[in-house]
Amino acid sequence: MANKVYNFSAGPSVLPEQALKEASAACIDYANSGISILSMSHRSKPIENMFAETEQFLRDLMGIPENYDIVFLGGGCSLLFCMLPMNFLDQNATADYALTGVWANKACKEAKLFGNVNVACDTKADVYNHIDKNLKLSDNATYLHVTANNTIYGTEYKEDIDSPVPVIADMSSNILSRPIDVSKYAVIYGGAQKNLAPAGVSFVIVRDDMLGKVARELPSMVNVNTHVDNNSMFNTPPVFPIYVLRETLKWMKAEGGLEVIYRRNQEKAAKLYAEIDRNSLFRGTAATEDRSSMNICFVMSEGNEALAAEFMEFAKARGMVGIKGHRLVGGFRASCYNACSAEAVDALVACMQEFEQMHK
Repeated sequence: MANKVYNFSAGPSVLPEQALKEASAACIDYANSGISILSMSHRSKPIENMFAETEQFLRDLMGIPENYDIVFLGGGCSLLFCMLPMNFLDQNATADYALTGVWANKACKEAKLFGNVNVACDTKADVYNHIDKNLKLSDNATYLHVTANNTIYGTEYKEDIDSPVPVIADMSSNILSRPIDVSKYAVIYGGAQKNLAPAGVSFVIVRDDMLGKVARELPSMVNVNTHVDNNSMFNTPPVFPIYVLRETLKWMKAEGGLEVIYRRNQEKAAKLYAEIDRNSLFRGTAATEDRSSMNICFVMSEGNEALAAEFMEFAKARGMVGIKGHRLVGGFRASCYNACSAEAVDALVACMQEFEQMHK
């Protein structure tokens, strides 16, 4: 068994070591209070300050304009799939949904409970192996929903979308992996357990003019306005995951910000894709122009399918963790999120090369 372990899990995912060290210390004594952050009131001044700092770090790193609100919520993205159309789609209105993977379909299914849905594209027939840029938009749509990165199939929108209607984007798995123009989005949302934090917290970044538009009565807990008006503290929030989120954002800023993180991500992805394309035993599954830099999916090449189980064990023995593909598609998936090191990618590439040499 290798001494070093390399975590390629799709989520919850690898987090910066510095953030984990700070989180570990905070579990014993937070901010020299003598109290664990796990036991501290969310109404206390240290926690209020921490929330404010987390929001400011996020604004600074993403360049979020002042006319956008940020809320942190308990739970994950699956709740937001229904919560957002509940808030932004009236009963007789229409929303466009781009179906580029499983999670996009789940979001679309929930939206149909609250209004009309037009399918702007659907790449299921091609096993979601590409991003369809030729969207069939409806007339007078309330919004266009896209899933910015597809963790299962390894495809990604590489550029911000220019749309005549407000864009709502699920950025669960590529948030803060590249610079974006926030002003091109009406809502950015997602679960934070990929690039930002442990499981248990989700985020919504919403432009002010999107709030309070639907006619339906909403329960307080699923009304986005509730959480905006109460600064994410309408109820007891997931304090510890938000603290780890703050430490991750602080790490990103100290590393040089989003441009540096983006360059590293591109270099890691390019190196691994180059090996997949070169190695006679493997092949990529996503269209080249739409390959995700976060979730790199591949399978054994034609004629070598029987080697899949052997490679999995071979890689595991060399410290590779979490490279098994999603249960819906099989194969392999290396999730190279922000905190995934270049060393980890080098180790996986070396592992693939060694395995190829064994089978020549």
